[in-house]
Amino acid sequence: MKGQIGLGKILIALVLITIIGVAGIVGARMIIAPSFKAANNDYRYQWHRFANQQEWKDFKVKYRGNSYCMDCHANEFKQVEASLHAKVSCESCHGPAIDHPDNPTKLAIDKGRGLCLRCHSDLPYRPTQYSELPKGDIKLKLIDPDNHNPEMECIACHNPHKANIK
Repeated sequence: MKGQIGLGKILIALVLITIIGVAGIVGARMIIAPSFKAANNDYRYQWHRFANQQEWKDFKVKYRGNSYCMDCHANEFKQVEASLHAKVSCESCHGPAIDHPDNPTKLAIDKGRGLCLRCHSDLPYRPTQYSELPKGDIKLKLIDPDNHNPEMECIACHNPHKANIK
């Protein structure tokens, strides 16, 4: 029969169209998408785009770390270092010190219960012992926030820098 295309020709055409389509997508991806390479040929954890290295070098760090706070707040730093909160970063409670002391001149201090309850709520999955302190293992002070003075801020009775009752 004249004018009919055989099934074999249709299958070959579909395979060719698929190959051309895949090649087109791969080619477009190679042109459009950035290339990722491994730093120092370490393909385990150091994948990044080499084209944006300067962006990361220029990225402003939000957190300074405890050593930054220590210079101006030596008394508080010594209190915390000697307390059960020794492993808690200053910025975990006081917030990021990115431009402190210039802007803001004083960090906002969250005195709400929620801040303390992040670590001190008695939750079924939370461990009851902490073992990373210089003084050794301690039992965590966990509370039921609905029954332990729910109407009060924690700092009314507790000094967070000394991790004790005032």
